[in-house]
Amino acid sequence: MKSVLILQHVDRDSPGKYLESFARDGFEPTIVRLWAGQEVPHLASHDLMFVLGGPQDVWEEDKYPWLRMEKQAIREWVSERAKPYFGVCLGHQLLASSLGGKVGLSDVGEHGVFNIDIPHHPNPLVAGLSQRHKVVQWHMAEVSDAPPGAQILGSSEVSPIQVLAVGEHALSTQFHSECGAQSLMAWTQTPGYIDLFEARKGKGSYEKFLRQAYAAMSEINATSERLYDNLVSATKLVV
Repeated sequence: MKSVLILQHVDRDSPGKYLESFARDGFEPTIVRLWAGQEVPHLASHDLMFVLGGPQDVWEEDKYPWLRMEKQAIREWVSERAKPYFGVCLGHQLLASSLGGKVGLSDVGEHGVFNIDIPHHPNPLVAGLSQRHKVVQWHMAEVSDAPPGAQILGSSEVSPIQVLAVGEHALSTQFHSECGAQSLMAWTQTPGYIDLFEARKGKGSYEKFLRQAYAAMSEINATSERLYDNLVSATKLVV
């Protein structure tokens, strides 16, 4: 059976709807709880690396020393081994930071349902996605400069680097491509989550966000599934 190595930064975050994709495609998940002190295992025995979001920022290595280990693992995985990588939100920023890009705070951030644009590009990682898409966003930090040699494949009005690719084997999204209905339920049940959202967006904004997200869920899911399917197809993980 194939193995997917999942790097987790906080207990509440999971691969969400991609867990169904992993099961369908025969991937055995190995979750590394970095926030709990677990170390990244030897990389050779895994086939896909999936790096989740989290509350940390890529520059907080003194506060979270394990970020150094994680960045080194990402560099080895993507640059040296050239193995399939998928990162979301913090996992997107970590890909950029690990390979020489720059990450900083956005002036306004994005919290809620937003549009992103994926223009036509020959990279197979975005095949069939050359249009505007509704996605779920939750971030203040953003990639400000892509790593050398990386391709910017998607953007939003707020954050110009929404989809990033390294070759045809590494893909990352600033938006929460893993987010499905179960993820929304988990976020809603997490203590303090609604308060944090409404501190940025105003009272009552979380209910509005949920209505927008559920209304657009079929589109959100279709975009997310296509990105994942493109990656595992381009890298021959699934044939």
